[in-house]
Amino acid sequence: MYRDEILDHYKRPRNEGRIEDGLSGEGENESCGDHTEVFLKVLEGEVDEMRHETDGCAICTAAISILSEEIQERPVDEVMSLDSDWMIEKLDIDISPMRMKCALLGLETVQEALKQESDEL
Repeated sequence: MYRDEILDHYKRPRNEGRIEDGLSGEGENESCGDHTEVFLKVLEGEVDEMRHETDGCAICTAAISILSEEIQERPVDEVMSLDSDWMIEKLDIDISPMRMKCALLGLETVQEALKQESDEL
């Protein structure tokens, strides 16, 4: 059903854990119960590090795991411009409309945390 890389990210999510001195955000997909907390360290306008604690389905967990690898060392403005098409391309599987929230929970949560930081400046 899912390609091997998705299952690997689900079973062994990358970059799990917390960052104590950084940004954080929390997201939930009430329709299926996915929940994530993301932790970001931003240095000189770039995402230096991302960690997460996620309790979610295979698509949600894999998407956040992939996201955590992809956005490190990227400029914040570039991360803010990422969209659903980018995330679906990274997952490289067909996502039904019912599972779209699962696939996008991590990206939306990261962007909300980064937006809150910029709003505070």
